[in-house]
Amino acid sequence: MRKLKNDELERLTIDEFKEVEKTSIVIVLDNIRSLNNIGSVFRTADAFLIQKIYLCGITATPPHKDIRKTALGATDSVDWEYAKDTLNVIKDLKSKNYHVLAVEQTENSIFLNELQIDDSKKYVLVFGNEVKGVDQEVVDASDEVLEIPQFGTKHSLNISVSVGVTVWDVWSKLNA
Repeated sequence: MRKLKNDELERLTIDEFKEVEKTSIVIVLDNIRSLNNIGSVFRTADAFLIQKIYLCGITATPPHKDIRKTALGATDSVDWEYAKDTLNVIKDLKSKNYHVLAVEQTENSIFLNELQIDDSKKYVLVFGNEVKGVDQEVVDASDEVLEIPQFGTKHSLNISVSVGVTVWDVWSKLNA
C-alpha cells in the first residue's frame, strides 16, 4: 500500500472550512495550562468540524508559537473565543439549548462508551486543567459528566488525548 501525499488527501481550504456546515459540538477548555495541549485541541477540532472552542480562565490564546507548533494552522480555521469565566460560558450555552457534558471523574459519571447521543441536540464538551480537572462549579452546572474508562495504574489521560477520544466518540455517534 502506498502512503498518500498531503495534496492527495482532498482536504478543505480554510475558506471552505469556514463555510461548511459544522458538527453540533462546541469545546470548552477550562483553565488549560499547556500550550501544546491547546494546539492539539485546535487540530482535533479542525479534523471533526467543531463549531467553536472557548478558551477560558488561564487557557492561553492564539497567536502563540507553542500553540501554533501543535495546531499546524488550525487556529486559522476553527472559530474560537476567550472568556475569563468558564461558568458564565456554560450558563450562556445552556441558555442556547446546548447539552453540557463535562469530561471528568465523578460520582455517577457516565462511561463514554455508554453515552447515548440524541442527534437533534447540540453538545458542549468541557475539558479541565491538567492537574485539577474541570472546576467543581462547572461540573455542578453540567447536564451530565462523562468519564473515559481506564484500566491501568494511572488516574487520567493527557487532555489532548481525552479530547481526541471523546470528540471521536461523540462525532461517530452523531454521524452514525
